[in-house]
Parts: sequence; structure tokens; C-alpha cells
Amino acid sequence: MRDGILGIDIGGSGIKGNLVDPGTGALLAERHKIKTPRPSSPVAVAEVVGQMVEHFSYSGPVGCTFPAVVRRGVTLSAANVDQAWIGTDAVALFERRVRSRFVVLNDADAAGIAEVSFGAAKGVDGVVLLLTFGTGIGSAMFVDERLVPNTELGHLNFAGFESVERWASSRARDDEGLSYEEWAGRVSRFLQHLNRLFSPDLFVIGGGISRKWEKYAQFLDVDVETVPAVLQNEAGIVGAAMAAVQLS
Repeated sequence: MRDGILGIDIGGSGIKGNLVDPGTGALLAERHKIKTPRPSSPVAVAEVVGQMVEHFSYSGPVGCTFPAVVRRGVTLSAANVDQAWIGTDAVALFERRVRSRFVVLNDADAAGIAEVSFGAAKGVDGVVLLLTFGTGIGSAMFVDERLVPNTELGHLNFAGFESVERWASSRARDDEGLSYEEWAGRVSRFLQHLNRLFSPDLFVIGGGISRKWEKYAQFLDVDVETVPAVLQNEAGIVGAAMAAVQLS
């Protein structure tokens, strides 16, 4: 095995992985990506996870993100993947396919772990909220750098919508043809609401939209320090690997 811990980021369209230096968060190889199988059944995805491990000739603890609520390795929801995942013991499934120990966690929680370990939230005490804006809105909450898992704040009922992500996600901006200023106005209202609920010390804005920070940052209006994520698209891989450190 090469130095580093393998992190795998499972998404609705692609599954990507890389070896991560747990001391620095640096990626140690070229990222490998495989399309998410159709249908994305548990057995089919587990096969791709096995292929990912084999690609890196890896034998050690593995961290995997998953687009779901994950409790003690069991996936309790399924966003953009086959509904058969609901109630699946993902850890047991992957460990049957690969002779390694696994940890499986919510994808936004993994991104948050990466930002707390090496990025925008490193060394920040108090309450930190990371929000990932993409097809939906993911969230990760930390109190004094300790994760509060599975917050799923993107599913809050807000602005007349059953889930706020239908109104304020990056996908909503694209679907409705909103300008960055219009979209940032919606995000600001959501951040203000979260501020009233949790009084955070820092908001971190993640997801693909974090790469375009300069297009909308000036339009964000919330009385809390708000910064872009640093690790961007690699946050899931890095956070997954860091979660697996406990197994090593």
C-alpha cells in the first residue's frame, strides 16, 4: 500500500477516489473517477467501490461519503441514488466486497470535516455551519470542531417550500435563470434564518458554486462571517479519508 488513506466520494453521477495524506490533506495520486452505475443499487455501487480500491492497489482503512443520512454505517435515506439504499448497512456491504475496514458518512459531513481539518474552518471555535450548494443543499455543523452529524438543513421547510433546497440551491438558480444577485438574496434569507436558529460563528459556503465566490459574495447579507470553502470538489475525498483515520 502507498502512504496515505483512501477516500471515496460516492455521488449520484460519479464515484471518485484518491489517496490522502492524513497529516496535510494533500492528494497523493491522480484522482480516479468511475460513473455511478445505473441502476445505482447497493450491490452495483459496492462493486465500483471494490474497483476503486483495486485501482489504487490499496489495503487499509477506507472512508466513503454517501448522499444520505448515515447512522452507524446504515444509510437511512437516498438522494440521487437507488431507493434500495434506505436501510442498507453500507459498511457491512462494502466490507464484504473488500477486505478492508470502512467508515461511511454523509457527503456534506465529509466536506465539513475536510474544511475543519485543512480549510476555511480550521482552528475556528464555537459553531461552524458549512453549506454545500449544488443539486440540493447539504449541511455540516461543528461545535468547537466536533461534528454534529446528519443535520440535513437543506430539507428545512422555508419560503413556502417543503425543502429550502428547491428554492435556494445552485440547481434552482440554474433552473429559474436567476442572476447571481437574485440567487444570493435567497441564500441570504436562508442564512439569516439559520443565524436565528443556531447563532453560528462562521458560515462556510461549499459545493461547486464556491469556485464562483467573486460573482455573488458582495450580494450576501448576513451578520455572520461568511467565507468560501477551500477544498472545493476534493473536500468529500479528503473528509472521507480523515474520517477513516480512526480505523487505522
